[in-house]
Amino acid sequence: MQTIDWVPGPDGGAVVIIDQTALPHEVRHLTITDVDDLIDAIRRLAVRGAPALGAAGALGVVIALQQGRAKGWDDDQVADAIERVRSARPTAVNLAWGVDRIAAVASSSGDLAVVEAAARAVLDEDVAANTAIGERGADLLAEICAPSAERGEPGLRLHTHCNAGALACVDVGTALGVVRAVQARGSLARVYADETRPLLQGARLTAWELDRMGVDYRVVVDGAGPSLIARGLVDAVVVGADRVVANGDVANKIGTYPLALAAARAGIPFVVAAPESTVDPATPSGDAITIEDRGDDEVLVWGGVSVAPHGARAVNPAFDVTPADLVTAVVTERRVVRPAAGERLA
Repeated sequence: MQTIDWVPGPDGGAVVIIDQTALPHEVRHLTITDVDDLIDAIRRLAVRGAPALGAAGALGVVIALQQGRAKGWDDDQVADAIERVRSARPTAVNLAWGVDRIAAVASSSGDLAVVEAAARAVLDEDVAANTAIGERGADLLAEICAPSAERGEPGLRLHTHCNAGALACVDVGTALGVVRAVQARGSLARVYADETRPLLQGARLTAWELDRMGVDYRVVVDGAGPSLIARGLVDAVVVGADRVVANGDVANKIGTYPLALAAARAGIPFVVAAPESTVDPATPSGDAITIEDRGDDEVLVWGGVSVAPHGARAVNPAFDVTPADLVTAVVTERRVVRPAAGERLA
């Protein structure tokens, strides 16, 4: 399953994505050849997840150049289109990373085929990176988690939040890439997947992926996750990230921080799986991360029906920041860094 791809055509290529707003009940593909349509897909979370957004940013530059040539845009108009893609979502650093990487290629080469090849390379690199993250993460869990014999049953019980699987990437997944590797080694007992309010990425997307993987899993109400950890039902928390800054602070989907607190209290590992493209060494700490605030209706309306009194308002931050001292390890395709032990990512 490839979440996002580039498909060449006689009149130029197109970005093809799995529309994640239709899952789990329908696998719908969107074919995008317009910058505004790509921006809309990013903002309404048809494509989401830090690595997938990096790929979308890279391919977005190609779309802007292709559309600009077809419509006769000048350099400023093309630059404006690229910047609008770059700023479509502010917290996930991969989006800007993908745009900046391919925009640099475009500025040094006027050959659209060269730019397209560079953007497609981002997709291939993401698959390879996630595969490496999965193996490295499985190695780490085998090292730091209590042996199953100590509790009388085989396999690890892992807890995850939001969706950090193939749907959040080009393929394979980050946190779920680790789950896949643990499963392949015969060392997985169960996965607890938070539903992830308010848009239910865990219940809709992670559960869908785990079901396809044949994993024993349970969907958990967000507020129950820390309690399961406190009851000793979880051996490690494994999550993805939208940004990991220099000191090891981690921005991830709202609801991640309570899991880290619970893991620290219970004395179990809290592991973040993310590619190097999610690491932002230029930002010193989580205090400097811009947290995206989303609309009230995501909280107050469900299935088109209001679930709150008329006139109610909501606070809807899309992300929270987990402090470095709660992060046992950050696993990338290249390294394992242990922020809670004082190691930095810069």
